[in-house]
Amino acid sequence: MTLAVATALCASACSKDTNGPAGSDGSKKDDKSSAAAHRPEALTEAQLRAASFTDGEAVGDYTAAEYTLDGPLGDAYTADPAGCQPLVSLAGEVSGHDPAAQVQRRVDEPGRMLGITVDVTLRSYTNGDAARIMKALGRAGKECAGGFTEERALASAKYLKVEPAEIPDFASEADGAEAFRFTVLDMKGKRKQYEYLTVVRSGPTTLAFRGEIAGAEDMGGIPQEIMTAQWTKLRAA
Repeated sequence: MTLAVATALCASACSKDTNGPAGSDGSKKDDKSSAAAHRPEALTEAQLRAASFTDGEAVGDYTAAEYTLDGPLGDAYTADPAGCQPLVSLAGEVSGHDPAAQVQRRVDEPGRMLGITVDVTLRSYTNGDAARIMKALGRAGKECAGGFTEERALASAKYLKVEPAEIPDFASEADGAEAFRFTVLDMKGKRKQYEYLTVVRSGPTTLAFRGEIAGAEDMGGIPQEIMTAQWTKLRAA
């Protein structure tokens, strides 16, 4: 084979390299462009508000309310080790994933000082961050099963155990769901308390439910009626 023929063959073969510039023949660049075009857009704050509980809305045996300040105090808490952070707070300033928009509500039992309280947070994300958050939650649930420390403003709380909890009935309709039961020592380090966290993803939007009850009683999980009602409102909106 002459040098001229060999060079011509090489040029022909190299022109078909799939790692080369993208074209209209199904190449990687076309695939990425198509995926970006079909990716749902992040909901705006106005859209999240339309999909969230309204102030004073009855939710089964519970009542929803808007936060008068900046949301739950726990949003600013951090975790040690850092890999457990998704279990403590998914707020943008501590989680590393800033939402495009968020809306928060508090749901509790009217007239009961020591009843169940559930913080409900709707967040929308861009660039696939919602899916990344769900993966981080699942990983943290396994790696932190033996416990971790929650760092607060003036104190710390010891999480003794992280266990899987029952996911919502509607989880089969969602793009992902994680649910956990936490065993936590009280601030005096003497009494065990129980908290729950359930996070559900629908496209670029996550619904986070964090529930607790004052005292040593185990609430048994986030009330299904609260989660179902919020999921239904989001899907309708």
